[in-house]
Amino acid sequence: MPDAAFSSADEQTDFDLLARWKGGDQRAATLLVERHADAVARFAASVGAHGDVDEVVQDTFVRAFGSLDGFRGDSTFSTWLFTIARRLVLDRRRAARRRGEQVPVKDDDVRTEWNALDGVVADETHARMRAALERLTPTQREVFALRVGEGMGYREIAGVAGTTEGAARVHYHNAMRAIKEFLND
Repeated sequence: MPDAAFSSADEQTDFDLLARWKGGDQRAATLLVERHADAVARFAASVGAHGDVDEVVQDTFVRAFGSLDGFRGDSTFSTWLFTIARRLVLDRRRAARRRGEQVPVKDDDVRTEWNALDGVVADETHARMRAALERLTPTQREVFALRVGEGMGYREIAGVAGTTEGAARVHYHNAMRAIKEFLND
């Protein structure tokens, strides 16, 4: 049987890589970042990080690796990362409010590759969807992003959002209903 340290990174679980990293294998940390950075970035952008997405992702991994002894493994590693990212985004929002700043959503926060005709349709659809999402509560928006954007289950969402599994289901249901009603108007 091959040694776990030499098997393909795709075959190794996050817990295997975490054990390797704790054992001094720096490559394991790099593999974890490569595996999860894009999802953390999508989540951070969806809950309002916008221009700070790269910093939030970096800070998420710095904080995670710095407090790895506190990770009990009760959830998946990705759920734990999303929880850290969520707290960082909330902390940044609070700090911005204390400084009297508002963090607007900018059109260039979203990048697409469309031809001109597709662009017209996409712009209208994007504007309507953004308007629908803006009408959601922050918790609904967060639960929606985790469910739709990251494909998480309600138990994982509850862990990230700091709520119960049942409440996560209700928030998602209410978010979907509100979005559908707005888009159908």
